[in-house]
Amino acid sequence: MRTSRGKKVYYLTRFGIEISADLYRPADFDPTNAYAGIVIGPPFGGVKEQGPGVYANELAARGFVAVAFDPAYHSYSGGEPRYAGSSSTYVEDFCVGVDYLGSLPYIDRDKIGVLGICGSGGFAVSAASMDARIKAVVTSALYDIAGNMNELSGEARRGMLEQMAAMRWQKVDTGEDSWLKSYPDAPVTEVPENLTGDTV
Repeated sequence: MRTSRGKKVYYLTRFGIEISADLYRPADFDPTNAYAGIVIGPPFGGVKEQGPGVYANELAARGFVAVAFDPAYHSYSGGEPRYAGSSSTYVEDFCVGVDYLGSLPYIDRDKIGVLGICGSGGFAVSAASMDARIKAVVTSALYDIAGNMNELSGEARRGMLEQMAAMRWQKVDTGEDSWLKSYPDAPVTEVPENLTGDTV
């Protein structure tokens, strides 16, 4: 199987954030051909050199042109504060990838799809629901981060919203961001009993 090495490319989102991506083309690439294109997003917190690069390389070996990106605010992509984001920016990462591919003269604009891995899967589906230029959607181990709020009880959801409101007021009053800790201070050495749902 002939493979392709990613070429570094950069482009701006509609929010003015520079996206860092790798462009993969077939080893026998011919700029006079019209290729199908694929935009590939990483797992939440992941980078383009991990899963997206593997998928992009495999797809390029099968005749596609693929672009694997680092999400805005993460890794080599721009944006401040670092490691921030929202559903809007994550969805935009896919849409601007479509913009970029469609700007290439050897891409068939009627044959552009998206592939989202894990957390990016939900954002890929959201992008396709709003962007008619996306003709195909593929997810791998889809995890719908934005949809997780739907699983909360009404009381838990209200508690979370109140906590977020307090954090925003803290920013207004002090000028400093506050962050919720997602991980314990020390490494977990034993697996807790009775894990359920998303904690498994």
